[in-house]
Amino acid sequence: MFSSFRVIPKSRSWRCVFLLAAFSLGLVVIYGRKPTPGRIFSHQRVIPTGQVQLLYEDIRSIIPANIPAIPADSGESACSLQNTVRKQPRYLQRRFNFSTPVFQWAGSFTEQAYQRLGHLAPPYGWMGIPPAVVRSTLELLSSPSSGHLVERRSHNQCLRCAVVGNGGILRGSGQGWDIDDHDLVFRVNGAVTWGFERDVGTKTSFYGFTVNTLKHSLVLYHKDGFTRVPQGPDTRYIFIPSNIRDYVMMASAIRRENVPTGEDIGDRPRTYFGNSSQEHFRMLHPDFISYLIEHFLKSPLLTNSKTRHLYMPSTGALMLFAALHTCDQVSAYGFITRNYAAFSNHYYDTVMTPLRFYANHDLRMEGRLWEALHHQKILYLYTRNH
Repeated sequence: MFSSFRVIPKSRSWRCVFLLAAFSLGLVVIYGRKPTPGRIFSHQRVIPTGQVQLLYEDIRSIIPANIPAIPADSGESACSLQNTVRKQPRYLQRRFNFSTPVFQWAGSFTEQAYQRLGHLAPPYGWMGIPPAVVRSTLELLSSPSSGHLVERRSHNQCLRCAVVGNGGILRGSGQGWDIDDHDLVFRVNGAVTWGFERDVGTKTSFYGFTVNTLKHSLVLYHKDGFTRVPQGPDTRYIFIPSNIRDYVMMASAIRRENVPTGEDIGDRPRTYFGNSSQEHFRMLHPDFISYLIEHFLKSPLLTNSKTRHLYMPSTGALMLFAALHTCDQVSAYGFITRNYAAFSNHYYDTVMTPLRFYANHDLRMEGRLWEALHHQKILYLYTRNH
């Protein structure tokens, strides 16, 4: 019964003890350090299950694990964000892949693309959405500008963008002029401006949302002044493809017709977007959202069977990264900071309301990320003590 066991000579046993102690000490050295930007951006892989596992298997096939250093582009502006990232430590350079498509366009739908993205649920792919719906919607994004954010005046233009969240840190901040001084201003969800111009400005170049968050915002924040989606000749709309509703609504908006089918049947997109033409609409690319999850926003919520199917980066996070991959200088206002408890949930709250955390977002993780990117001078994060 015990024939398979043998006695280890004393000299060898001490050697094993020494090796085991050295290995244990190594683990302490590696994992016992104080968190640094390098650890925040370290390439740690989680081994999830189900749909999330499929996402990671797919993302590895389209985005290299070790992205090479960002090459210099003679046509880029001297103030370009790519140039800023190029000066960062190697581990941080590898987080960014500026060749990943940010937006979908008419050429995004191909048989090969559907074979790949058809196996991934929204927002990471097109699973559950009939191919005809995806194809007919993306065919409408045929404008030369549909696949990118904006037409630059010249290669030397320094495109400065402000992304405005709705955090209570902006109430009484007096940041309105600074926000409007940017070339482009992004806003999200319940983007109330009337009555708060001094704190949040008035300009809206891009409004980001899912159909679900748009409609909920109009209901939840109506009493706070969010009575309609930002509209104007210079306002563009960025759909986040979280559901078939987003494809159907955008197609109806471009065609200027009522929604013909689905959960929003009979809805009138012109109520939200006016008579905007196809040049006014953008839709984030599923590959871009997958890339962000893998490289920046991989939350521990993905490893929990109760939350992994709910988790998605916040609307503000997606807009902030869209700006970081298309603008030269990016400023973030109204985003979560480490002293979030000192401020109300929203800047338009009439009474102090603590920030609430839900299982579909990981705002604490996002807050640590914004602070790290601010520390590395990749973006400017507005902060204040009280």
